Amino acid sequence: MSAREELLAAAAELFTTRGYTATTTRAVAERAGMRQASMYHYVGGKEDLLAELLEGTVTPSLALARALLADDARPAETRLWELCRADTALLCTGPHNLGALYLLPEVTAERFTGFHRARADLKAAYGSLLAATAPCAALLPAELAFRTDLLFGLIEGVILVHRADLARPVPAFASAAADAALRIAGVSPDELVALRGAP
Repeated sequence: MSAREELLAAAAELFTTRGYTATTTRAVAERAGMRQASMYHYVGGKEDLLAELLEGTVTPSLALARALLADDARPAETRLWELCRADTALLCTGPHNLGALYLLPEVTAERFTGFHRARADLKAAYGSLLAATAPCAALLPAELAFRTDLLFGLIEGVILVHRADLARPVPAFASAAADAALRIAGVSPDELVALRGAP
């Protein structure tokens, strides 16, 4: 790993095990195997590390969501299922529960505007794909917004379920989460099997 990647890995571990407030920049630097002064060649401080970690939990899924939205040759249900599966896999693959950091009071600071914007854009993409599914096409805006909240909350919350049993293989878990999300959309079990191919 590069020095920056080492710092991010150290910060992820310490922020999720010791807590963000209790973790010093010195502790992050030491965990990454460098002096505190050297750390500032790569990052501006704790806020920068936290912001980059948080953005890393949404930007890959946002890029995929935008590609799936543009791919309107395939059913929205299939594309939504793929997004849910990939997003779940991203959140569950890392060694630390970075989703728990979303709730830190520090994340309300202006430094985290990029994270909040990316997360809002990702949620909006979920909503757009959901609105394009056959079961949701005629929903009133308030009902669609509610289902989007439920679906997005399910995907962001699966990390807690996965952490309770790390022996579950991530690919199977991600597919099951995507199935559950599509059930929220109103897709029947038979339709689920058909839209995603093999069970």
